[in-house]
Amino acid sequence: MTALPQPGPARRWEIPDHLLTIEEYAALGETDSGFTELVEGRVVMSPSPSRKHNKAAYLLGRQLESQLPPELDFTLDIDVDLGLTPRGEPGFSRRPDLLITHREANARVDDEGDMYRADEVVVVVEIVSPGSKRTDYQVKHDEYADAGIPHYWIVDITEPVSLVACHQAGDFGYMDASAVTGTFTTDVPFPVKIDLTALLV
Repeated sequence: MTALPQPGPARRWEIPDHLLTIEEYAALGETDSGFTELVEGRVVMSPSPSRKHNKAAYLLGRQLESQLPPELDFTLDIDVDLGLTPRGEPGFSRRPDLLITHREANARVDDEGDMYRADEVVVVVEIVSPGSKRTDYQVKHDEYADAGIPHYWIVDITEPVSLVACHQAGDFGYMDASAVTGTFTTDVPFPVKIDLTALLV
């Protein structure tokens, strides 16, 4: 009988004692549990999302995939440098549930092992969790607008599932459409039809 090797101690993920730049944050790597974002140089820990939350993001991606124009692609759960501060200063990085980006950005991210930049993002999507309502509807709303991301979709999976589509309106930041339930249809930034009820499986 062969004994299984004993697992070693978990790698301790240490947060530096100063405000982080984007480069310092990226160098930290992944945590052992949950995920992090960077807000004005401060590392913010979040618990891992629920199964329902992750499934909704996945199912949304599946619906989008066949409708995206060839120059666009989607990615789940990956860091975005919001570019809200100059290089070398405490930075901002968020990890949206889903991104729609220019396909050419994928090669840069893969080749450089880097995060996406806000100017490569066409649509950013957050799936609202019970503990993230204020952050998704207000804080991230303003940050994504300030970062110049053209479109922000907020998907609330509390029944009935709803989607609020926000788009840049010049100096005013985002202009928010009314929440839609049932089927979300739009022509901007590309023609798409999403069955919101199908996000709950």
